[in-house]
Amino acid sequence: MRLTRSCLIGRRSELDAVRDCVLDPNDRRLVLIHGERGAGRTALARAAAERLGAEGVAVLSLACVPGDAEHPLLLVLRMVTALEEHRSRTTGRRLSSIPAADVLSALEQDDRAAGGGALADALLQSAPVVVLVDDVHLADSDSLALLGRVGAERHAAGARLVLTAVDHGSAGGSSRAGRAVERLARNRAVLTVGLARLGPEDVTAAVGRQLEAVPDRRLSELAYSLSRGVPGAMDALLTGWVRQDAIRLVDGHAYLDETAPVPVLPDDDRFIAALDALGAARRTAASALSILWPLGRRAVELGAACGRLSEAHVEASIRALADAGIVDELPSRDAGGPARGWQFRIPLVEHALRERLGPLARRRLSAAAVEALWAAGGAAHTAALLIDEADARRYLPDRIADAGTLVDRSRAATELLAAADRFYPVLGTRDIARWLRTAALLTERLSVRDAALFQYAKVSFFNGDYSASTAQTEAILRDPDESLRELELQEAGVLAVAAAAADDDWARVSLMAAQRWWDELPLPAFTEVAGKALALCLLERWPEALALLDRTEAVWNTGPAYRFHPEVYRAACEYVLGRPERFLRSLDDLDLAGMAPERVYTMTAAQLDILLGAGDLGRAEGLLSARGTPPEALSATGRFLLYHLQGRWNEAMALARSALAHDGMFSVAPTQHLLAARTAAILLARGRTTSATRLLDSVRGRMIGPLEHTLDHYEAEVLRTLGDLDQAADILRRGLNAADERRSVYATDELWAALAVVSEESGRHTDASACLGRLHTLAERTGSGRSRLLYLLTSARVPADDPAEDVRDRLREAVDLARSRKQPFETGIALVTAAIAGAGPTTLLHEAYELFGETGAALWRFRVRAAMRDAGVAVPGRKQATGENEHLLATLIAEGLTNRQAAAVLRLSEDAVAHRITRLFTSTGLRSRTEVATAVLNAAR
Repeated sequence: MRLTRSCLIGRRSELDAVRDCVLDPNDRRLVLIHGERGAGRTALARAAAERLGAEGVAVLSLACVPGDAEHPLLLVLRMVTALEEHRSRTTGRRLSSIPAADVLSALEQDDRAAGGGALADALLQSAPVVVLVDDVHLADSDSLALLGRVGAERHAAGARLVLTAVDHGSAGGSSRAGRAVERLARNRAVLTVGLARLGPEDVTAAVGRQLEAVPDRRLSELAYSLSRGVPGAMDALLTGWVRQDAIRLVDGHAYLDETAPVPVLPDDDRFIAALDALGAARRTAASALSILWPLGRRAVELGAACGRLSEAHVEASIRALADAGIVDELPSRDAGGPARGWQFRIPLVEHALRERLGPLARRRLSAAAVEALWAAGGAAHTAALLIDEADARRYLPDRIADAGTLVDRSRAATELLAAADRFYPVLGTRDIARWLRTAALLTERLSVRDAALFQYAKVSFFNGDYSASTAQTEAILRDPDESLRELELQEAGVLAVAAAAADDDWARVSLMAAQRWWDELPLPAFTEVAGKALALCLLERWPEALALLDRTEAVWNTGPAYRFHPEVYRAACEYVLGRPERFLRSLDDLDLAGMAPERVYTMTAAQLDILLGAGDLGRAEGLLSARGTPPEALSATGRFLLYHLQGRWNEAMALARSALAHDGMFSVAPTQHLLAARTAAILLARGRTTSATRLLDSVRGRMIGPLEHTLDHYEAEVLRTLGDLDQAADILRRGLNAADERRSVYATDELWAALAVVSEESGRHTDASACLGRLHTLAERTGSGRSRLLYLLTSARVPADDPAEDVRDRLREAVDLARSRKQPFETGIALVTAAIAGAGPTTLLHEAYELFGETGAALWRFRVRAAMRDAGVAVPGRKQATGENEHLLATLIAEGLTNRQAAAVLRLSEDAVAHRITRLFTSTGLRSRTEVATAVLNAAR
């Protein structure tokens, strides 16, 4: 991935101010662009030069470099020389005098005024011209003083000076050049253009522009919080993440890998280079401050003690850091009082210095902070001991984790465990995982160690670090401490299996499904049963899992806590195999009294995913209400499935993109592939056939074991939409055969319905009737509302000997059933089918049209418009309808469809599609399919 650097976000008014001043003959002659390091002075100056150049203005660009300040009038000399060369190049004539020689003569005679006169003459003879000088804070002070006087003079009417300088807001700075720049900024004859930090919205826009994608909320928030809106810091941060390959692009959106660390700024970074230029003493002080600054003024005392320096020396170094714009001094709450402390201007710089510390120095500084806080009262008083700007929740645990064995091990372990328990899952799980891991290393009590490591394994799982979770749980299972209870060992066994599956290590899951793997572990029998049963369920070997659970019931059914996992697995097995009674009873009859909240949540999430995958929204919403579980508490997959059925497709797509970016599609069986499958369904309903196919292809084969028949369903739907009925039928049969081999009926109702319709459309009427019969049997067997609805709708598409009125009666029942299920998209399908078959008034088409609009199902909106025209019903919103038609056609073009394929999707002739494309080009001004595709992609961002 490459970053797009040519972006200037949030600086439009400043750019306009520079341009307007330069072009206005009555405005000021000198413009000073100033801002802190990384504010974008150079970028703005270059953009101004490009804009002025495009308007026919001659711009000469110069830049000062470190060391220039040591040479009096060097900048004036370089400017005069550049003006002389410019006049010679553009007119063929040299200046009437030799200004460069005049400057050199002024230097020899120590005549600063003569140098200023030479510059004024050069500007007068070269006008009209703009001289742009970057980084004038590095220039010699004599030249800067002369620039202020020359810029204020009016005789060089056609000449302008545009200067850029660092201004970090400290009072005066320590160099002569710094003071000279300050005087320039106060000069009324100078237009000063200050560059403030970017706000959160501008940072989001800038990140999006550089990545050429819409950044997700977490990426935008981190970019802002770590850079504090300083463009240079934001650029460095994005560059670091790109080098780590930590940014994922999905469907025009950008996501940051959840396990990606914050980059450490390299040696050649502008912020690190500026710090290095201050010398070793200042660098050492800054490094110590990166650990100690939350302690306020005590940082001076502790830093001095750790570095064996005087406090006066440390405080002088910190003042130098403030003068250089590395840190900000935090004013006292009391007028005239001493500073409360210091804070880094840019958190990314603070992070870099902390990470660059050697391990021993970091441990010593952290130990000093810990001992100071413990001496003053410890964790209970931390917030009162730190300055307001510090993160009081994380600071002490982070420092304890860094200090390690340099502080009291027992107290450190105790406090880390307490902090992990107190702040999980409020704070980021990565921090908490580090605290738990350190606590396990510090404690000398085996029982505490194993408890910490088990908790670490669970936190790592929820943090997405599945390999760490797998490794830790297996270590516990192979050598469990006697302090671990049997139920904890059962939880560890289940977690080991789940982590391996989430890590896409299906070979390991297959091993865990074998008795031999468990025989090698010193575990109770009921622990083995739970872990092995879960492995078999995840592999969708349902009959084997059920046989195991039935055969060993006497082992695991010895109490509510012991039978928790096996009961959930057995109910799921029976549900998938077409016997839903036990599962449905468990939704209401399960005794939750005394059950740990974590277990209640785990069971609820598993049951909910199964219900949502089966299209049972009513029971799913009832379960959430009964268990007091808000939708926001669900996994990404659970929320996606919920929002999909509720018709909240934009929210569902946001979750799907994030899950795909983070490889976070893992869920309980039998819903492993449903997130990808339902996402493909949304894409297809919006006309994005190629995107749907790419998505399905990208997830196939990643999970070795779980069924892929839900993927087969939507792959076949794409092919059917494109007119390839034979291949669609083959894929549907493949999915049904695979499910039948496992005796699974879960989600097969959709495949039977689709195969019946495809067979009918292909002229295979006998096959269609047979498929309809299987669908009817399945609906009767399971009592599924979705299966019944699919049967009612499909029966209208597959002719039989039934009287026409019976068919219409079934469609009326379908409409009533769909309305009761309250799922917008499937309700819209039922309404359209009934209206076209004459089983209801044409007003059903209007209702369906609105429902498809709510979900954004553009392709189905198009089809309903066609049905309205066929029925002689007016299409609402003619202008909007035309716009939607054009957008859908443009989407098909952007998807790379040929005219023939687009005609199949739209159910039009190729000539009609060609005519519509011609009209699209005419109305939009676009000239090619490539331009249309680009426009669609840009609009999506």
